Amino acid sequence: MPLDRAKTINRFAPALLAAALAACASTSTLKSNNPEDVHLQLGVRYLSMNKLELAKENLLQAIKNNSDNAQAHNALAFLYEKLYQYDKAKAHYETASDLDSEDLSVKNNFGRFLCEHGEHEDGMDLLSEASSNPLNDRQWLALTNAGRCRLSMGQKQLAENYFRQALQLNNTYAPALSEMQKVSYQDGDFWAAKGFLQRYLGVAAHTAETLWFAVLTERALGNKGLAIEYKNLLQEQFPFSTEAKKISGVSNF
Repeated sequence: MPLDRAKTINRFAPALLAAALAACASTSTLKSNNPEDVHLQLGVRYLSMNKLELAKENLLQAIKNNSDNAQAHNALAFLYEKLYQYDKAKAHYETASDLDSEDLSVKNNFGRFLCEHGEHEDGMDLLSEASSNPLNDRQWLALTNAGRCRLSMGQKQLAENYFRQALQLNNTYAPALSEMQKVSYQDGDFWAAKGFLQRYLGVAAHTAETLWFAVLTERALGNKGLAIEYKNLLQEQFPFSTEAKKISGVSNF
């Protein structure tokens, strides 16, 4: 499996798990005796803990108990993504969508999945529906995914608009903040990139990508010492990342 694809799954995992957990929130607060509810809750919990075999076992059991459980198909689809079994993932997203065409978490997850696999227009249709629905109390998830989809389509200005909308709804949403760090740097607005990074670090830890753009930003601002600090941190914390490999070839610090 290519490294870039694995990085993409890890990058989106927090938002996807948040959506899955939110979708199951109503069942987790009930003393339900329905076996599919219990296995769904367990499957999602194990998924959040990255215990994939246990997650798979419980989610498959949930579907065996009730094959019409859209959220079980939704969660299992994400699990198959983590296992790099994309055909199975797509099949379960399609099933979840067929079972409940109005489910917002399914629209968000399936739309993001389609965008990542080159089906941009279909993916944007679903993400637009999820992000514009006033009943969606986590619109910033779909807005951020829509922005990333637009970026992959080469539409940076539209992407930035989506990220800013997401931050208007949730100004501490880390994925949108990291995207704005990147977009600001690419636009040559280095002070804005630095500001978005500081906001990001107030709610989340560095990734290889945030450190990479931090290095580039500080170099552009003439802050040689800070650029070197970020470079060293990148190589120490993420030595096998693509960004660490790229930074080894950067000179003029």
